[in-house]
Amino acid sequence: MEIYLVGGAVRDALMARQTDATPHADRDWVVVGATPEAMTAQGFLPVGRDFPVFLHPQTHEEYALARTERKTAPGYHGFAFHADPGVTLEEDLARRDLTINAMAVPAEQADHPAQGRLVDPYGGAQDLQDRVLRHVTSAFAEDPVRILRLARFAARFPDFSVAPETLALMRDMVAAGEVDHLVPERVWQEVARGLMEQQPSRMLEVLRDCGALVRLMPEVDRLWGVPQRAEHHPEVDTGAHLLLVLDMAARLGAPLPVRYACLGHDLGKGNTPADVLPRHIGHEARSVKLLKGLGERLRVPNECRELAEVVAREHGHLHASLDLSPAATVRLLERCDAIRKPERFEQVLLACECDARGRGGLAERPYPQADRLRRALKAALAVNTAEVAARAMADGLTGPKVGEQVHAARIAAVDAEGG
Repeated sequence: MEIYLVGGAVRDALMARQTDATPHADRDWVVVGATPEAMTAQGFLPVGRDFPVFLHPQTHEEYALARTERKTAPGYHGFAFHADPGVTLEEDLARRDLTINAMAVPAEQADHPAQGRLVDPYGGAQDLQDRVLRHVTSAFAEDPVRILRLARFAARFPDFSVAPETLALMRDMVAAGEVDHLVPERVWQEVARGLMEQQPSRMLEVLRDCGALVRLMPEVDRLWGVPQRAEHHPEVDTGAHLLLVLDMAARLGAPLPVRYACLGHDLGKGNTPADVLPRHIGHEARSVKLLKGLGERLRVPNECRELAEVVAREHGHLHASLDLSPAATVRLLERCDAIRKPERFEQVLLACECDARGRGGLAERPYPQADRLRRALKAALAVNTAEVAARAMADGLTGPKVGEQVHAARIAAVDAEGG
């Protein structure tokens, strides 16, 4: 029995992305020359359903028996896995997606993977040095999820290029309809991960380059080639704007719901009638409608969907909020449900800031709208609604009339704050 550390931990150590302070982060293990019976005899706990995977009795890390795989049907679940003591480490590495993820080191040097023996049958170390994302074997084409994974790695390592032969293979896969068989949950899982990477724009660029974006998210793909007014958008193209907004979200450390809201905030501009371009009247409502369809199709979590719809509907009003009256400001806060959900409103503000700064040459400009709306919300929240309601009822008011008094009190508070 031989045990090897494989995959991302080896890759990251060679890239000096890990330090001695975190030697056990994201470790994957492969066991060569073992049987399930031998693993359980040593105290490992079986957990794999599709193929033999075991939990280490002390560390609880996953150890997988070396295996091969072959495609048996369309889709992610159409694979047969074969694991036995005769499967070599090289055969196991051959089924992996990218050369930079197909390297291994013996278990005894796991705490220092960059030192000592490196098992690298497919040239991963050279591709790391050359900053290239390259498929391991033609088996890459058997799993369309790998297109999404490669795009995600492009977002993680934005200075890496995609090998020409790999891009050609991805295009062939798309043309053959492979991505049409992807399970929605898998698409969302990889898209969500890609959105959270260092430069999420690269994910969309790679997906566009291979033709997968139009098949998976046509609402997003339609943004490229659509012009906007240059005085508001120096970058002009709506697709170029989207890339800038996503990268601004990454720069500001935005959480996933905010990044998804950035992805969908301008979808309606993709179907603006040609005769009114470069203006986009009513694109907010169209964006909300398209977001509903995208969220349902990819089964996006409700937290992401709800925030994205608020941002799509209201981002124009937030941008213009410096000129709003106290009454209009309170109405905006209420439409955003900011009074009930102030924490979510912070995410709305962040998404709008990403939109405002995600424009050609405007990345460093301030977004004073956020501070003004925070002050207005703080003033509105400070209103003692119970006291206002009690006074209103003492005056004989009931039902909606009480709510009107609360609304008026909030306007007065915002006005007094200077809003």
